[in-house]
Amino acid sequence: MFTGLIDSVARIDRVSETSAGREFNVACEYDDLTAGESIAVNGVCLTVRDCSPGWFTAAAVTTTLGRTTMGDWTAGRRVNVERALRMGDRLGGHIVQGHVDGVGTVTAVDEAGDARLVDVALPPGLGPLMVPHGSVTIDGVSLTVNALPSPDAVQLSLIEYTLRHTALGDLVVADQVHVEADVIGKFVQRLAAPYAAAFAPAAHTG
Repeated sequence: MFTGLIDSVARIDRVSETSAGREFNVACEYDDLTAGESIAVNGVCLTVRDCSPGWFTAAAVTTTLGRTTMGDWTAGRRVNVERALRMGDRLGGHIVQGHVDGVGTVTAVDEAGDARLVDVALPPGLGPLMVPHGSVTIDGVSLTVNALPSPDAVQLSLIEYTLRHTALGDLVVADQVHVEADVIGKFVQRLAAPYAAAFAPAAHTG
């Protein structure tokens, strides 16, 4: 489990194709990673395969590549990284699983005083899970929903600190991003679905 508060911005040094998917060598600031631990890379929960001070490798299988943008990653790309929570850590963001719900598309980037407003078109089905001033994870970063421009879009307000300490400052229109909805909202939606269907108005046949 993660909190969406980015530890560091790392860099993809090398990408290798494998029989099961792709392997990524990532240059980072960590000097005490251990093989087998979980790490979120742009919001995707991966397993550290090999590591040494200053770098680690992680692999993405075909299923993961199909649900994320990782199939398009190339050397030189900046990525947000976060290590898994330890018992007793502060939960400064919100509960983040590292299970990407889908890929969104940046549709607008505008400056607004001391913040940058970023509009993201959401993957199908995620709109109902967005709540004004609620939480959403974009490329692994815990963010507050600033507004809902349309039923299938979300607006984010990125403060200067976020722009300096994550890779979200690199975003431009048409970029694709990983979106993870608030897990509490997903559970509520799932549990309420049978009752919502039962109380739905009957269709008129004319």
